[in-house]
Amino acid sequence: MASTHDVIVLGAGAAGLFCAATAGQRGKRVVVLDHAEAPGKKILISGGGRCNFTNIHTAPDRYLSENAHFARSALARYTPADFLALVEKYGIAWHEKTLGQLFCDRSAREIVEMLLEECAVGAAEVRCHAVIEDVTHADGLFRVQTGGRDLTAPALVIATGGPAIPKMGATGFAYDLARKFGLKVVQPRPALVPLTLSGEEALFKSLSGVSAEVVARAGKAAFREAALFTHKGLSGPAILQVSSYWKHGEAIGIDFLPDAASDWLLAAKRERPRVGVRRVLAETLPERLAQVLADQLALPAELGGGADKVLRSAEARLRDWRFTPTGSEGYAKAEVTAGGISTAELSSKTMEAKKVPGLYAIGEAVDVTGWLGGYNFQWAWASARAAGLAAGEEDMANVTV
Repeated sequence: MASTHDVIVLGAGAAGLFCAATAGQRGKRVVVLDHAEAPGKKILISGGGRCNFTNIHTAPDRYLSENAHFARSALARYTPADFLALVEKYGIAWHEKTLGQLFCDRSAREIVEMLLEECAVGAAEVRCHAVIEDVTHADGLFRVQTGGRDLTAPALVIATGGPAIPKMGATGFAYDLARKFGLKVVQPRPALVPLTLSGEEALFKSLSGVSAEVVARAGKAAFREAALFTHKGLSGPAILQVSSYWKHGEAIGIDFLPDAASDWLLAAKRERPRVGVRRVLAETLPERLAQVLADQLALPAELGGGADKVLRSAEARLRDWRFTPTGSEGYAKAEVTAGGISTAELSSKTMEAKKVPGLYAIGEAVDVTGWLGGYNFQWAWASARAAGLAAGEEDMANVTV
């Protein structure tokens, strides 16, 4: 029988919808399948409900992957300016927050509606409540069984994301399907996720709710943003950023004095010898945090009573305070999943599997993970665009099986 479609997209998230729209507007017969009750669920909760849809500072070095260069091609061919032009075409008001992050002024729902309208322009059908019962490949066609029916197409796009935020219906389906077709998967792990503390560091749990601007480091990665103490450990943008680079058993470093001059405590001692370290810290940090840090440093009541060597040592610790997380809060609290379908299996130009013609993988399903702040959405758009321009290129409508 003839194929029912040119392209079948699995997953109606950011990458899946944009890929479907791109392929549909090329005249391809496209269907998008998702088990959720509505499309774009993760988009709707992103950015506090306003969708941080891209970042103007997007560059390949802001992505993690076993192949640091893989994302370069797709990102170069579909840029933040390209997506922003589409947003403005639909009259969606937006604003830039810190560090190049672009958000909707009103609601993330506008992005979902835009994507659905783009699908409609290309006559791409979006089916929700579609449980995938089986996927097979033979005679140049992929066969997807759903709801007791078979859909067939020469191109199949895996856009089902990773297991981050399981309450939104996220699963490891993409990896299972990739392995079924012989593709390697880089071990997935939670990324952009709060880190947990225990033992001696548990005393910082008394600071739950306190935040401060710091520089957080893990390995060679360093980020200057807010860190937040929680009842479980550490969170906030700076911590979420370094969590993607952190390896279990390693320590992370926190610089509590990113703006202080060198020998800051010694200068304070010379100028105000009768002042205590707690008071000096409270001029820079939240009072509760200053108190805990001062207690941990165990310095004399007055700065004048501390030897220069002792004060230098205290300042060095404040600039690189070491925490050894016991773990993370897992996929339930992770913004995204690191790891995924190996980039070694895919074409960086089209996202097509090298060993399985017609099979594509895009977005979070792939081993490409961006920084916090719109980078993962831009990867979704760019990888989806690359696959959408290539998928279904062969005219397979008359293939019989």
